[in-house]
Amino acid sequence: MSILVIIVAMFFAMNIGASGAAASMGVAYGAGAIKRRTTALSICAIGILAGAAFGGGDVIKTIGSGIIPSSILSVKVILIIFIAATTALFLANMMGIPLSTSEVTVGAVVGVGIAYRALYFSNIIVIMLLWLVIPVVAFVMALLAGKLVLILKRRRKVTPGWQRVLGVLLIVAGFLEAFSAGMNNVANAVGPLVGAGLLSLSTGALLGGAFVALGALVFGSRVIETNGYRITSFSLGEGFAVSSTSAGLVIGASLFGIPVPLTQITTSSIIGIGTAKDGFQLWQKDVITRMLKVWVVSPVFSLVISYSMIKLFLESDLYTLIAIGSVILATIGSGSLIKTIRTQKQAVQDEGSM
Repeated sequence: MSILVIIVAMFFAMNIGASGAAASMGVAYGAGAIKRRTTALSICAIGILAGAAFGGGDVIKTIGSGIIPSSILSVKVILIIFIAATTALFLANMMGIPLSTSEVTVGAVVGVGIAYRALYFSNIIVIMLLWLVIPVVAFVMALLAGKLVLILKRRRKVTPGWQRVLGVLLIVAGFLEAFSAGMNNVANAVGPLVGAGLLSLSTGALLGGAFVALGALVFGSRVIETNGYRITSFSLGEGFAVSSTSAGLVIGASLFGIPVPLTQITTSSIIGIGTAKDGFQLWQKDVITRMLKVWVVSPVFSLVISYSMIKLFLESDLYTLIAIGSVILATIGSGSLIKTIRTQKQAVQDEGSM
């Protein structure tokens, strides 16, 4: 059973690599500092492994024992956490949405804590507040940096020499962003294993880092395209602003052991740069609307899955599952009804305009 849990954890780690790839090197790729997608993903993989090996320990401890008591983390409970988080993450990867692995993992762990009525509420509140604040900070910092880049462009001509320098700086910033992913996101795959004593801290960091890096290489192409090209285009200076902002914020949070949404921080920075250039019409793009919806739903989705699986498989509590199913059906039905009403109103308006 322990071997099965480790296998599931490593599959989850590979999905983390796929989702985090765009968050680290997508900007350098989109700005043209790196021409080949495989090269960008390879640099991403090296940075992830280095970050996990040299700085991943603090966040691993938080995931393993800072949200719920580590005594709860039996092999079966860990398996449920990974199934819940992997399901949410895998669906997002199939849609090409850069999803925060920290949010789905913490959501799954919180679901377990709710089921057993054992949560460290103060730690959860701090984590959730940072989830709300840091992407906003990233957006504002990137927006200001984008305005500064535009001012400098108007006043000075960027020579080929400066282009090369900016390209190198952007690649370095992207590597540091990948390094920050290793520091922060690898914990999502191995934190529960370390908390339960199935792996040591150092072994967990290295093993998790290796599989996250492998996931970036094998599955990261679709997500790197989303962040690199589908949201907005970048100059080298704008790309450097995005990557350096994201890397600094995530490394800072990792030093305090706080799991933060790396992909959301990077994407918020990208949106900030795009807003500085194009104004708020950028927000009308469907891909941004879809990402915001997935970000809100995914941690709740993984929470509900882990909570339901605990109640069904470990406690045989069918009444709770019936209640949860009823709420889900009511929510889906309400959404469908609202959509139908809007369609009917639009049809009436179209007929009236003829």
